[in-house]
Amino acid sequence: MNFKSILQFDANLSSKLRVAERPGALRNVSIFFAHSGDSWFWGLGLLILWWRGDSFWKQWAIIILAGISILAALVMTLKFIIRRRRPEGEWGNIYRNTDPHSFPSGHAARAFMIAVAAAGLGPGWVALLLWVWAPLVALARVAMGVHYVSDIAAGLVVGLIMGLVVLEVYPLFLSWLASFIQFPLW
Repeated sequence: MNFKSILQFDANLSSKLRVAERPGALRNVSIFFAHSGDSWFWGLGLLILWWRGDSFWKQWAIIILAGISILAALVMTLKFIIRRRRPEGEWGNIYRNTDPHSFPSGHAARAFMIAVAAAGLGPGWVALLLWVWAPLVALARVAMGVHYVSDIAAGLVVGLIMGLVVLEVYPLFLSWLASFIQFPLW
């Protein structure tokens, strides 16, 4: 099996999972999950969590937001090095216009990074919900035709690694942040 046949297999499998052009409940659920991993949604949600939460949730929000920010830079760098075009399609013009590259999936990477970090930060019920949500986000991106299966597989790997890095370095990050900023963040 050569690289070209692997890409063809990937495109065929991705096409079979696609529901973007088929009206119905599965398409509507896929749209919801495909958007639920958007960075602006998470950024806004984490800012609200920081603003309204107690000290635990303020720290949680800062750690996850920092991880998302670093991950975004990493994913965009990889996308612009690899430059794989997104699958053809009509749905997701915002993604197609602002980021024409698909490999790796930033949504899959973000979802799995958040799930890994939540598993280490707690609480357990949030981690469990996020571990159910993350694969749904990734699959929804293929279902809506903005990614290939290999894009989300690569995003999953990048997200898992970044989640482990976040858990490893967040105590140092919080200590640095506390010494750098003169007012309490949590």
